[in-house]
Amino acid sequence: MPRITKVYTRTGDGGETGLGDGQRVSKTSARICAYGTVDELNSQIGVALCLDLETRLRPSLSRIQNELFHLGADLCVPEAAKASRPTPSIAQAHVDALERLMDALSADLPALENFILPGGTLPGARLHVARTVCRRAEREVIALREIEPVGPFVVAYLNRLSDALFVMARAQNRWAGVPDPVWDSRAQPPGPDDPPLG
Repeated sequence: MPRITKVYTRTGDGGETGLGDGQRVSKTSARICAYGTVDELNSQIGVALCLDLETRLRPSLSRIQNELFHLGADLCVPEAAKASRPTPSIAQAHVDALERLMDALSADLPALENFILPGGTLPGARLHVARTVCRRAEREVIALREIEPVGPFVVAYLNRLSDALFVMARAQNRWAGVPDPVWDSRAQPPGPDDPPLG
């Protein structure tokens, strides 16, 4: 377990940072962008947990926060260095657990008959924000994978997690008794006689 005695190091002032294997890379590198977005996702989930969130969702989200730290470590150490630097990583079991979570939550939800809009309750809306950040993290990890290897289950985990956050947002709203906003595909643009507000 790392012991951190000082938060600032001054080593990043030149625009570079260190990976888990000790090499220095630009803070704009694909790898840093990928696990930086994973960190942003973790923060969004932390905000959701600070809200009036349905109690039944809390254990899963707390577990996911810890798994996202595993995922960040998985991305922080390049694949070629992992043989000599054992690192927490994402495994198939993590992906399977997200699928089981979605199956359990979906059993209590009505079938989707339309696209839904982010919103409903504040915790539900925050979970939708986390979902969109998760999608961005997935895209950035895929961009990284196109230039160098990543852990074999990282992309699948982020893909399932974005779906799980969507299902959790729906469950949050349903258990709170607030309907999900739905997309009106036939909505017309406002006319000149419509009031400017409302």
